[in-house]
Amino acid sequence: MNGMTDTTPALAADRVDYARGHLLESEAPADPYLLFDRWLAEAFAVRDELAALPGLAGRVVLEPTAMTVSTIADGRPRSRTVLLKERTEQGFVFFSNHQSAKGREIAARPLVACQFVWTPLQRQVRIEGQARLLDRAASEAYFATRPRGSQLGAWASAQSRPVEGPEELQAAYDKVAARFEGGPVPCPPHWGGYVVDPDLIEFWQGRPSRMHDRLRYRRRDDDRWDRDRLAP
Repeated sequence: MNGMTDTTPALAADRVDYARGHLLESEAPADPYLLFDRWLAEAFAVRDELAALPGLAGRVVLEPTAMTVSTIADGRPRSRTVLLKERTEQGFVFFSNHQSAKGREIAARPLVACQFVWTPLQRQVRIEGQARLLDRAASEAYFATRPRGSQLGAWASAQSRPVEGPEELQAAYDKVAARFEGGPVPCPPHWGGYVVDPDLIEFWQGRPSRMHDRLRYRRRDDDRWDRDRLAP
């Protein structure tokens, strides 16, 4: 028994031959941030194109800012997906509960890996670096822009802790909603941003016959970047 049913696709036989693009050194800037910004903008453009197609609106999900963040805890890698909220000269910014599993893991060991996957463009970006807390004022300024429901949820959810069921979560949310009824919702002291300061950024472009393009940027001590090509 292999655990597969009659409706399970034949995974070993599934094939996609990538041929959408090519990543050449002559078209890659010396600064990897510039290439990332260009690729991110193109991912947004493709998302908007898909959303505009008849019959596909609301059925095709592409989150250009979806970023998988991997940490290490007890010698084990752990991954989850967050949303990139800003790309600054210091790195890649996301927000979370500092008392969550990833928050505790980053506090204990700030080395992280991140990954973006833009399947319609047949592209990936892989990042390695250190995560640090975002300035508190910047976290509070961003929190103030969030929808009120998300603000309340940040107070209500003891992220990554076990709960008995959805009823417990709803009760916690209702309690917080009553607490802040009629007034603004402040940023919780245990919630805020992280900046991933990269020392490695790799760009992957799918190519035919699995001869993919891989350009790797590694930051030097003078904050400039060395670039090389990796075999697929």
